[in-house]
Amino acid sequence: GEARIMTAESIKLYSYWRSSACYRVRIALNLKHIDYQTLPIHLLRDGGEQHGAQFSQLNPQELIPVLMHGDRVLRQSLAIIEYLDDIVESNPLLPAVARDRQRARAIAQMIACDIHPLGNLRVQQYLENHFGADQAQRDDWTRHWIRSGFTALEKVLRDSSSTGTFCEGDMPTIADCCLAPQAYNAVRFGIDLAEFPTIARINAACMELPAFDAARPEKQADAPASA
Repeated sequence: GEARIMTAESIKLYSYWRSSACYRVRIALNLKHIDYQTLPIHLLRDGGEQHGAQFSQLNPQELIPVLMHGDRVLRQSLAIIEYLDDIVESNPLLPAVARDRQRARAIAQMIACDIHPLGNLRVQQYLENHFGADQAQRDDWTRHWIRSGFTALEKVLRDSSSTGTFCEGDMPTIADCCLAPQAYNAVRFGIDLAEFPTIARINAACMELPAFDAARPEKQADAPASA
């Protein structure tokens, strides 16, 4: 019954349709059956709405997502996901056993800490503005770090008996909340997921679930019509 208590009025997500960090949190909210309201932050319009004074006060890093739970300001996608897991007991996003919890967190962090940030918008903009990197060079940079990270992640997933239908066992966890958005990014930058069959298989299993499907970038209210 906890999930039903949390109405969309009490949970608000500052989000951008194509941000993979926001995509992670949308998946988690859906898996936990928590209603929420989206407050779009356009990362490119007017130099980036995340840099505006109002949002900068909410998050001095000027990054999304930010989740509001009533008056509480919650930052950092992985910490937000664990918070959602703490406040709603049903459909846990972390396994029950310590070793399995560590593995799910480690896989999430491989993606969220070691792959995703290197291709993030502010890195792309810095490469362009300070080093004169053109679009082709920036895309090559991003593909390099995704492919490098996915090569390691593929081995971690392929070689462990803990890997099931999903990254850790047969229920989606925080790891899958990270994997699906990064797979979306990989395809967006022209990487064939067939290079990484275990990642591709798990991603396909994720996208069959309504919680993941509804969180897709192109299904968000702030996505352009052509997405």
